Amino acid sequence: MSAGVDTAVRRSAIFQMQTIEGTQAAGGFRFALVVSKYHDFVTDRLQASALAALAAAGVRPDDITVVRVPGAFEIPIAARHAAQSGRHDAIMCLGCLIRGATPHFEYIASAVSHGLAHAAGATGVPMTFGVLTTNSVEEALERAVEGPSNKGREAAAAAIEMASVVAQLARTSTSRSGARIEKKRSTPPRA
Repeated sequence: MSAGVDTAVRRSAIFQMQTIEGTQAAGGFRFALVVSKYHDFVTDRLQASALAALAAAGVRPDDITVVRVPGAFEIPIAARHAAQSGRHDAIMCLGCLIRGATPHFEYIASAVSHGLAHAAGATGVPMTFGVLTTNSVEEALERAVEGPSNKGREAAAAAIEMASVVAQLARTSTSRSGARIEKKRSTPPRA
């Protein structure tokens, strides 16, 4: 195959491929926030920023559930149950771990990250990681300031985008198979 034909074939393939990309339009999606109460002087700020981001994206207050858990270790089990309920299109997981003098920090950080990855994979519901893992209170507060660098806001933006991506992927698989695949929900979808 000559270089000119090879280039033409590649260009043709590019124009035929489908690209799925999320948006920040969240109206009609339902979200859960699982928020650790431990270090609430930080997590309350993460939660407030995530809620503001959801509101700015068009999410109605009755399409949001906030689940408060004792600490970061409890986030994965609550997130998994929220996902299994069928009532949420994405879950935001917000917490704060601050390194101390013992290895406890590493154990909890590892358990939370692995637990959330497993829960998201097992349920098929996107879960975003807004759990701060910092070396000091000052670092934690820097990541919870108002504005676009707030990690709660970033977790919300990622959750919105992933809810959109998963919805598009579900529509794509439905249209290709010719069969209607209904996402399990305990409540009927909104009109």
